[in-house]
Amino acid sequence: MSFDSLGGRVYSEIKPIIEAALFVANRPLSIDALQRSVLEPFGLNRAEVRAVLTELETDYTGRGVQLVEVASGFRFQAKSDYATILSRLWEEKVPKYSRATLETLSLIVYRQPITRGEIEEIRGVSVGSNIIKSLLERNWIKIVGHKEVPGRPALYATTQVFLDDFAIQSIADLPPLPELNEPDQNESSDHIIDDAS
Repeated sequence: MSFDSLGGRVYSEIKPIIEAALFVANRPLSIDALQRSVLEPFGLNRAEVRAVLTELETDYTGRGVQLVEVASGFRFQAKSDYATILSRLWEEKVPKYSRATLETLSLIVYRQPITRGEIEEIRGVSVGSNIIKSLLERNWIKIVGHKEVPGRPALYATTQVFLDDFAIQSIADLPPLPELNEPDQNESSDHIIDDAS
């Protein structure tokens, strides 16, 4: 992509403006959001903005942070290689989720939209209200409608926040759903395992 038509001085301003915007934003920024805000005076098209983002991505190769594209746009984040060591920066413990919570989330992710009853049918056990509540509070799932059956149960699906928190652009980026194991009678459904994010 050539930026000759933009002029050298203008182009030399654009890259650091995009870089700074991505660093100070408290959320991922899409190309449209960049065009409507910090790049508005320059009148860049999508291809030109994407070319600058590609250059920035290359600039950060081999560094501790990287530019990534997630569902809502672009953001800088620490490389996953450093997750364990960087976790020492926070005194609070990383949230932990029960196996039941993670199985419920997995079923919503892979079978969405899905009702609580359908989740219970697949898992073979009831889904506690606290499980759905915690996923709603984390903003990983939302109610997207109601199934047209008696009782009109809520239909659950994932949110943009879920995609961003798991650093994926779409559900299609996930690996195939593994088969759920039959619940072990000796294992409590409240068994705690580490958070996936």
